[in-house]
Amino acid sequence: MGRLNGKIAIVTGAASGIGQASAKLFADEGAQVLAVDRPESALSTAHAGTNAIATCAVDITGDDAPKRIVRTALEKFGALDILFNNAGVSGRAFVEEMTDEQWDRVNGVNVRAMFRLCREAIPALKARAREKGRARIVNTASVMAFDTDYGLAAYCASKAGVGGLTRTLALELGKFNITANYVCPGAIYTGMTRTNFDNPEIRAVWEKKAALRRLGQPIDIARGALLLASDEADFITGHELVVDGGLTLRT
Repeated sequence: MGRLNGKIAIVTGAASGIGQASAKLFADEGAQVLAVDRPESALSTAHAGTNAIATCAVDITGDDAPKRIVRTALEKFGALDILFNNAGVSGRAFVEEMTDEQWDRVNGVNVRAMFRLCREAIPALKARAREKGRARIVNTASVMAFDTDYGLAAYCASKAGVGGLTRTLALELGKFNITANYVCPGAIYTGMTRTNFDNPEIRAVWEKKAALRRLGQPIDIARGALLLASDEADFITGHELVVDGGLTLRT
């Protein structure tokens, strides 16, 4: 405990699943956390009663969302050490049938909004790194950043984009003592995947694929994000941390 003592973090997609687990874990480890999710989400109830977590209900794709999020963190906590871009959406359609709207929605949330929030947060992260010696960006991609499946053109393209964005951030920001890394979840049981994985036949297939013979849980990814956000990751940057229970070991 205490691996993030004195740290201030923003976590997006924090109303449920990986984001909720990460915000709570970061707070348990000593951080003050701004938890961000859509106004219509269960954000306010997800973190009720946790003094170290403040909430910011905003759609991250909104024109003024990056400024609102970073400004709220600075107003509430005075600085920013960690930006964890976790919010994401999925969708499935064959390329031949996919609409522009479907493509734009997935890439708008998963890549464009992430880029805009990073851009807005960088000055605050630089200021904190000058003061404390380090700052962190952690992004959520997916094993689908380097694998694929039928109907996942938009999702796979967006997650590959997360990898490219993160590696470039690592290169550009390293001289300021800001690291940038991304976590690649495998088959994780979350609100977004629950409908499929509650089907025993589908669940059994994905459990069998993983070397550990189980689905991942949000806390599994939160622990990976914690590692990358902690001081222990001082010499890790531009890294793709695969947290998939051995799902991708076999070709």
